[in-house]
Amino acid sequence: MTATGAIAGQMIEAASRLIEALDSEQTRITCSTFPDDDERRLWFYTPTDHGGLALGAMTARQHQLVHALVASGLSTAGYVTATTIMGLENILDRVEGWREVQRRERFRDPLLYYITIFGEPAGQGAWAWRFGGHHISLHYLIIDGEVVAATPNFFGANPADSPLLGPHLHRPLAAIEDLGRELFRALDDNKRRQALLSPEAPSDLITGNRSALQEGERQLIRPGSRENRAAIEGVAMEDGLSFSFTPRGVGPADLAHGEIDILRELIGCYLDRLPDALADQQATLVDQEFDKIRFAWAGSDQRRQPHYYRIQGERLLIEYDNTQNGANHIHAVWRDLANDFGGDVLARHYAARHVPPAHG
Repeated sequence: MTATGAIAGQMIEAASRLIEALDSEQTRITCSTFPDDDERRLWFYTPTDHGGLALGAMTARQHQLVHALVASGLSTAGYVTATTIMGLENILDRVEGWREVQRRERFRDPLLYYITIFGEPAGQGAWAWRFGGHHISLHYLIIDGEVVAATPNFFGANPADSPLLGPHLHRPLAAIEDLGRELFRALDDNKRRQALLSPEAPSDLITGNRSALQEGERQLIRPGSRENRAAIEGVAMEDGLSFSFTPRGVGPADLAHGEIDILRELIGCYLDRLPDALADQQATLVDQEFDKIRFAWAGSDQRRQPHYYRIQGERLLIEYDNTQNGANHIHAVWRDLANDFGGDVLARHYAARHVPPAHG
């Protein structure tokens, strides 16, 4: 068995144990047919209904089984970071004054994270799973006992930093903020001008929570919810900030060795969210296109001032912003422009079996 196959085996075991622990109504909410693409490709990072069964509708033992499944798709550091992000809901609730909302009992709620399983977890055939809630969105596709897709992969943090006892800050996503700023600051004036998309940072990710990207996409008014997902509309902005399949900014050919080292370390902070074997697999793909990757920046290079960066190649797309709540609110997504949700791999899987792709 391959190392990536062993990870898939852990996912199969964890998902199967979770399904066995659910009652009939919970199973109806959690389990969906495969591929059910209309649903499977729907994703959010706002505090909305992400689809599937919420932790708040489960027993403590079922919580544990969901966490076991989530942990199977993340490295140790990735899992610690994800669960820390979930715990930020308690901190954010206090920051916002324990506010009440009409549509649900608690707005900032660490139990409003949702699990969905598409298809039957098995060593043959295709199945998928999704876990998401405020500032977390994870997506995996498994085909014939191999993990073949693990994007989009979104982590966020609000507050991005908060006080701990002593002279320390609680900063779950510190590395991706600090390394991005360090790289931009390391550039000389000419490289900075080449890297800078705009002196003003966008107020959110340009690509938002779109399932698929198109040339010229502009920032969404809101990343959306199930209620308004059809009303995806872009806002006016500088052309340099809009999404393009042609990467913008500075690349390895422009960078000194030390700057390249920072870029590689920064990319690694995203890939290393995954278990080692999957992260290594993704790192190989990055190496294959590394010379084509570009790093771009928008906004200020000062802490607690709005800023944004993008790292992009032919397949790799990383977007990061920290602009809201006094630039103390991070959004960071890693996507695969060729294989988000396993689109290309799944098409080849069906073609090899002479089965027409199903549509949800």
